Amino acid sequence: MLLLATISIASILKVVLFVAVLSVLIVLHEYGHFIFARLNRVRVMEFAVGMGPLIAGWTSKRSGTQYSLRAFPIGGYCAMHGEDNKVSEADQQRDFRETVTVNGREYDTDNFQAKSAGRRLAIIVAGPIANFLVALAILFAGAVLFGVPGDSSQQRVGQMIDGLPAAKAGMHPGDLIVAINGSPLTSGDKLIDLIHGSLGKPLNITYARGDAQKTVRITPVQCPNTTKPQGCIGFAPVPVYRRGTFAEDLTATGYGFTGIAEQTFGSLALLASHFRQYAGQLNGVVGMGQAAVTIQDFGWGPYFQFAALISFALGVFNLLPLPALDGGRAAFIIGEVIRGKPVDPEKEAWVHITGFAVLIALMVVINLNNIIKIVEGKGPF
Repeated sequence: MLLLATISIASILKVVLFVAVLSVLIVLHEYGHFIFARLNRVRVMEFAVGMGPLIAGWTSKRSGTQYSLRAFPIGGYCAMHGEDNKVSEADQQRDFRETVTVNGREYDTDNFQAKSAGRRLAIIVAGPIANFLVALAILFAGAVLFGVPGDSSQQRVGQMIDGLPAAKAGMHPGDLIVAINGSPLTSGDKLIDLIHGSLGKPLNITYARGDAQKTVRITPVQCPNTTKPQGCIGFAPVPVYRRGTFAEDLTATGYGFTGIAEQTFGSLALLASHFRQYAGQLNGVVGMGQAAVTIQDFGWGPYFQFAALISFALGVFNLLPLPALDGGRAAFIIGEVIRGKPVDPEKEAWVHITGFAVLIALMVVINLNNIIKIVEGKGPF
């Protein structure tokens, strides 16, 4: 009972850390909007850390911006002068143009709607761009503080591929492989060599999960993406991290960033071309939290890479042309540039209602699927 309580408390602390990291990434996203708003002389009414009721805050006498700390430490927001979430982007722009016609061109020049389409577009996409830059900074900080991935690997299971033997046998990320065919393992490199050299040959693999050990019989299959006869069971081992030079830290940062980009856009391409096959692998906040709990057991190096992946994914997600996201707002501004005037408010409202309903439904389905996986025992909680 005490062990169960300890495990539960440890898992809760890991979830709290994940929520804190996610919140910081969202605040930095909003800070991207804030910086570009100020650079383009748009007045920021409030920059908030957290959501919900106000706990504390102060107002800058120079800029008039209220800096707030709010009750729920999840994310934050940057509220600019000229933004009103009660009406559409097109309505706000149309109403401002009509007001300027009456009051003169110099009216309300620090209003977001007073800026050119190009400046407004730059402010909108500054949030996702900030997430990409933060991903780079996290990768570099991780390389400097905790080292770069070396050529050697651990005996611990990292990322897994659904549908391959390891996943079918019930292995999970975080499992520690301790023996093959009854012989104890001394290194991750020996483990990989044994699996690669056992194509089509059954292996009795013993792995530890917490204090429990289990032995499963697994037959390696041909490794994907290679024509060389080589056995694989469907997991990437956690690498061994080592201290690198400054040049190696920079190189590892670049490789890490391009790897995250390839992984993210490759997943989107697979989802678009084979939706039914890969839809079940989508992760929402619940799925990301589940992954965060597991990855924390791998060490801080992998966790920093995971945080960079989340930051990059937030940037990409917010660029999707969906209502309530930066990409949706950017799409309407681009439409305004093409037409020479704001998009028809009634059409924008219809798109917002439909798109928002689809977005909410998708998020509910994805997170429900993640919860079902955890309940079925396919997660670390």
